[in-house]
Amino acid sequence: MIDVQQEMAMVSDVLTDEQKRRAVLIHAFHKVQKENNYLPKDKLIALSEELNIPLSEVYSTASFYKQFYFTPRGKNIVCVCVGTACHVRGAGEIVNRLENAFGIKAGETTKDMSVTLETVGCVGCCGLAPVVVVNEEISGELTSAKTDAIIEGLKTGTYEKAE
Repeated sequence: MIDVQQEMAMVSDVLTDEQKRRAVLIHAFHKVQKENNYLPKDKLIALSEELNIPLSEVYSTASFYKQFYFTPRGKNIVCVCVGTACHVRGAGEIVNRLENAFGIKAGETTKDMSVTLETVGCVGCCGLAPVVVVNEEISGELTSAKTDAIIEGLKTGTYEKAE
């Protein structure tokens, strides 16, 4: 049986203090983003100072990962797949409907911070095309009616997965 405490002690002996500080950075990004829905500049500056890591390296590390954001995002994240299968089955029209409904373009957030609209090259659900992911919930085989139901739910705060 492995002695976890002993293994942890060995890892601790191998890592330098700088490596330990850097190991905390990604976890700190996740926590900050969960609390703020993005990585605010003042929080990154505080991390830089507290961990004694240059701010340029903090930004470099955060920008390396696609899941970290530097601008505020909406309460609801709407991601439209525009990969080949979804494109062929009408993803462009879905993007247009969502843009018109919320008065934003893909990559933008509504002024009231209720919706961020994004596009992605592939969700990996090609058999369900066209696909929209709302707050990590996949809705597939979208029609105009299903898209309108999603829009209505987001606008009224009663969003439920489109069936």
